[in-house]
Amino acid sequence: MRRRILALASSLALLASPAFAAPRATTLPPASLATAAQLRDQALADDTGWKVVESLTTEIGPRIAGSEADARAVAWAEAKFKTLGFDRVWKEPVTFPKWERRSEQAKVTGAHAQPLHITALGGSPGGSVEAQVVRFADLAALQAAPEGSLQGKIAFVDYQMLPFRDGRDYGRGGAIRSKGPSEAIRKGAVGFLMRSAGTDSHRVPHTGITRYDDGLTPVPSAALSVPDAEQLARLVARGATTVKLTLDCGWDGTASSYNVIGEITGRSLPREVVVIGGHLDSWDLGTGAVDDAAGVGITMAAGHLIGQLRQAPKRTIRVVAFANEEQGLFGGKAYAEAHGKDVVLHQLAAESDFGAGRIYAFNTGSPDPAGSRQATAQIAEALKPLGIEYAPDKGGPGPDIGPLAAKGGAWAWLAQDGTDYFDLHHTADDTLDKIDPAALAQNVAAYTVFAYLAAEADGGFGSQAKATVPPAE
Repeated sequence: MRRRILALASSLALLASPAFAAPRATTLPPASLATAAQLRDQALADDTGWKVVESLTTEIGPRIAGSEADARAVAWAEAKFKTLGFDRVWKEPVTFPKWERRSEQAKVTGAHAQPLHITALGGSPGGSVEAQVVRFADLAALQAAPEGSLQGKIAFVDYQMLPFRDGRDYGRGGAIRSKGPSEAIRKGAVGFLMRSAGTDSHRVPHTGITRYDDGLTPVPSAALSVPDAEQLARLVARGATTVKLTLDCGWDGTASSYNVIGEITGRSLPREVVVIGGHLDSWDLGTGAVDDAAGVGITMAAGHLIGQLRQAPKRTIRVVAFANEEQGLFGGKAYAEAHGKDVVLHQLAAESDFGAGRIYAFNTGSPDPAGSRQATAQIAEALKPLGIEYAPDKGGPGPDIGPLAAKGGAWAWLAQDGTDYFDLHHTADDTLDKIDPAALAQNVAAYTVFAYLAAEADGGFGSQAKATVPPAE
């Protein structure tokens, strides 16, 4: 009996030892919460984020991946990180196919001849086609068209995106852009037109990347401004309508750019990192203010403000200006490839890439989130004075964070109000004047509080190695 009691006592002692103890919940020290409150107020009164966005959009302007302006943006980002006091600044190379836009034109020919405002879709080949237009209400209608029914014709998909705070209808509009051209080719089309994936009513078309399925010969593909799409639809309803589409654009070998990275080194756990960032590239029509100079400015400013503290946070704050997000998440994929082996050292990662509207919700996620729920709720409480609600079981990683999350990385979601985001997205109207400085400051405050507290947490947020295929962009 004594032997059994001793054995039981030994077993209980073993289970109570650190190696067998239940994982301790991640929490935040009270002193860190007090510092976060001070940072929050400081960030609301600070204009660093605005100055960074103004600098990038004014000094560099449009910066399509692989262009001379893209190279200048990389040099700008290096210099800006250093000016803002980041301890360590470096570049990591990213290689990708290079697409160029040179000129674009479309017009209705025949009895109702008139010009149309269009822009080539990224990835479209150049060429000139003149053919009758066949209108489809949405992608499903095009997919349902009989094989060969578009032989020698131009497909026109006329779906009107609707505005939502979370931008959910972009799933439909974006799918038309990415899948529509290939569907049209399979039906025999010689060209593709779509109503822009946007929610505005201006005569400004929206560009964006498209894809052509393997085995298909690409055809000229473009987006019409919303008013021009409505005009073309009215003409088609009156009878046979012919359009001439002329594009000078296409792929031109490969190009290289860089993920530009700045760090505020952690005081006691410097190898563990909280990653925040935005993408440095933009499309070539506007100056890329909301997409995504805002994200670069928000996260650079957050890192800068944390770096001004007398005592650095426990973990390192890493800010990444990602390369070529627009044409296929090339920067995010390159980052995940370079750092995926160290995914367990990534405390949390978040990207700001949905404009500059006010943040209204927050959550975190990981392959094993249970232990970090308390800390997530504490961060949410610190964000509450900014008008941000805790939204458990909602959200997901930003575009460039997706590849890292697919490898097991923990992510944070700071949901921005995107009600009018798709008025500007990928257009010539994406310019600095569309950004509200007060809303931008609220974003900076949110990212500053979140990143600082994540770096100060006692415990982790659940990053773990997990080999999976990265999600589609």
